[in-house]
Amino acid sequence: MSDADIDGLEAPILAMLDATNRGDRVALLAAFEPDAVLVDWGRTFTGKTAIARWNDDENMGTHNVIAVNGVARSADGVAVSVSVSGTGYTGDGTLTFQLGPHGIRRLVIT
Repeated sequence: MSDADIDGLEAPILAMLDATNRGDRVALLAAFEPDAVLVDWGRTFTGKTAIARWNDDENMGTHNVIAVNGVARSADGVAVSVSVSGTGYTGDGTLTFQLGPHGIRRLVIT
């Protein structure tokens, strides 16, 4: 991620992206609220235990590295355009975040 791409990005979002790129499972889970929901291309993971399983199988488990291409804010949340590399999914996508008072409340991956 370049500084220009992440300028002004909300702290929980930045923490999740940075944790992914560093392979820090504890920091990634800390970025989410306890009852957070993660939707990965239609598959739903609710709560930190399920998100940890997703992370182990789909994110850090496939050595993902996420580069930020752009950020757009709307009433639906913060949409982060990304490029993903690793041994699983590779390519472009969008991570749409909704934040709560204690971190990421909802993350939709498309």
